[in-house]
Amino acid sequence: MLESKHRSGGSYNERLILFVLATVQFITIIDFMIVMPLGPQLMRVLQIDPAAFGLVVSSYTFAAGAAGLVAASIIDRFGRRAAFLVLYAGFILGTLSCGLAPTYEALVLARVITGAFGGILGGISMAIIGDVFPDSRRGRATGSLMTGFAVASVLGVPIGLVIGNNFGWHATFLTLGVLGAPVFFIAAYALPSLTDHLGEVHIHPLWSLWQTFTVPNHLKAFALIIVLTCSGFLLFPYASAYFVGNVGMSEHELPWVYVTGGILSLFMSPIVGRWADKVGKLFVFRVIAPFSAALMLFITHLPAQQVLLAIAVFGALMVCNVGRMIPAMAMVTASVEPRNRGAFLSANSSVQHIMGGAAAYVGGLIVRQAGEGAPLEGFGTIGWISAGLGVSSLWLAGRLRSVEQVAVAPTTVLEILPNEKVDLNGIQEPLIACLEGE
Repeated sequence: MLESKHRSGGSYNERLILFVLATVQFITIIDFMIVMPLGPQLMRVLQIDPAAFGLVVSSYTFAAGAAGLVAASIIDRFGRRAAFLVLYAGFILGTLSCGLAPTYEALVLARVITGAFGGILGGISMAIIGDVFPDSRRGRATGSLMTGFAVASVLGVPIGLVIGNNFGWHATFLTLGVLGAPVFFIAAYALPSLTDHLGEVHIHPLWSLWQTFTVPNHLKAFALIIVLTCSGFLLFPYASAYFVGNVGMSEHELPWVYVTGGILSLFMSPIVGRWADKVGKLFVFRVIAPFSAALMLFITHLPAQQVLLAIAVFGALMVCNVGRMIPAMAMVTASVEPRNRGAFLSANSSVQHIMGGAAAYVGGLIVRQAGEGAPLEGFGTIGWISAGLGVSSLWLAGRLRSVEQVAVAPTTVLEILPNEKVDLNGIQEPLIACLEGE
């Protein structure tokens, strides 16, 4: 996987492209995740309550969701590289703005800007992978992209937290923005223009958005992603409180949970990607998804004082969750025509952010905690719901079809008789009735 030829005649280095996309994935994930462990410091320094801090977190998510819907209607009018560079530049400026924010209101505004640009980067990255890599190697490429999440869990978030604890929360965002800026120039050099999806005729943006959400195969893909997103976001935001309050884990032991899961994901993601390319994406998904559902039940019903067991099970759950997303995203990408891929994947990113935020909110309504450090009640119910959603994804994945599978159209009368002039006035209604099976 070194150098490939593009349909338009240009060539590009696939490994360098994957490095750029995975690096940007790493940076955006740290930016999104680091706010939560910095919560106590932000509430103390900015003198805000938990509800106001919740707005800092959700402002990114909902801005990303809204921006994704707008992007879905216009993103395919631009080359992939141009769109990617504009979005990444906006994200870096937003991250630097977070580091320079003097007040709570300024921080919320900066998080909105960061989310509006950063939330779409994941979708356009998957569109680039869909355009660059054929289906036979798309699973491996998706697995490589997922390593950004694993490395962020192992290194990025702990280091960002250390910087914030020692130099203040501003320093975390400033460091992330400064380190991420050079990647812009590497991306400008490494990414091909990818303009083959562009055409001379552009439909109205609202009509483009309507089409994105009305194509039957798109709806099946959205349903699969919604179920996978909700099953994870119902559980993960409250896992730390559960480990401390129910399992008996100390706060100093918590980082080991994410470090272990991140290391395992980093090791397993490329293996899962290669496996999916070799034996089939749907098969791999159907193997991993049931394990993920079982681990969701296990992790929400752990015995007390079993810290090592909790770390091991949570690490396995992170591997399975990443493992099921690799073939799922490869299948979703293959289900959309290249000319609509940017619009769909931007909308898909929007749906993921909105449904993730909604699932986290619903999870908060289900669980209860008497006080700080007290046992978390209702987490077992979360486990059953998450596992049920995970099992339902098996059926939804089986209904999804690739572009090649849905491209076969029935032969028309004009195709049978290409050289004949046919008067359809007299046969139009009987022909329609016949095609409808009447």
